[in-house]
Amino acid sequence: MSQRRSFRGFEENAIALILGLMTAVTFVNVVLRYVFNSSLIWGLEVTLILFAWLVLFGISFAVRVTAHLGVDALTGIMPKRLAHGVALFSAAICLAYSLLLLKGAWDYWAPFAGLYQTEGRWFPVGFDETTRDRAFYVTDQVPMPGFLRFLEGLINQGEEYEKLPRVIPYAILPIGAALLLIRYVQATIRILRGESGTLIVSHEVEEEIDALAHSQKDA
Repeated sequence: MSQRRSFRGFEENAIALILGLMTAVTFVNVVLRYVFNSSLIWGLEVTLILFAWLVLFGISFAVRVTAHLGVDALTGIMPKRLAHGVALFSAAICLAYSLLLLKGAWDYWAPFAGLYQTEGRWFPVGFDETTRDRAFYVTDQVPMPGFLRFLEGLINQGEEYEKLPRVIPYAILPIGAALLLIRYVQATIRILRGESGTLIVSHEVEEEIDALAHSQKDA
C-alpha cells in the first residue's frame, strides 16, 4: 500500500523537489551576483534543465488528476452510454499517442546513453545496431558530479567527462513519456470501471467558481 501511495504522489514529490532546487539555485545566484559580484556560471543551464523536467512531470501529473483542458461541448449533450464510448475512444487515441511519444523519446535519448534506437516507423520492431553513439556529448557549463563518474566506464568507453553528459538531462524524455503512458493506462481503467467519465478537467472547478462568485455577490 505504501509503495502504491508513493507512486501515486511521485510527480508531486518530483515537482516539489525540482521547484525547491530551482529556487535555491536562483537565490544563490542572485546573492552571489549582487553581494559578491560573482555568479554560478552553470546556474542558468541547471535551471533550464530543471524547468524542462518540471514541465514533463507536470504533463503526466495533469493526466492523473484530470487537469488537462478539453472541449466537451458535444460529449456534454450526448447520452451517457455514447459519451462513455467516446471517452474510451479518446483514451485509445491517447494511449496510441503515448506509445508513439515513448518510442520517439527513447530513440532520441538512447544514443546519448550508448544504446540503440528502435527500428520501425511507428512502433518498435527491433533495435537498430547501426545507431551512432553520442554518449560523449556533454552540457555546456554544468560540472560533472563525482558520484556520476561511473558513467565514464559504463557508456563513454572509459573517457573522462569534463562536464555533465547530456544523457542525464535528456533522461526525462523517456521517463516523462513512460509516466504519461502509465497515467493514461490508469485513466483508461478508471473509465472502463465507470469511476470517471472523461480525460479532461471536469466542471467541478467551474461550479466552485460560480458558487464562490454567488457567495461574494450575496455578501
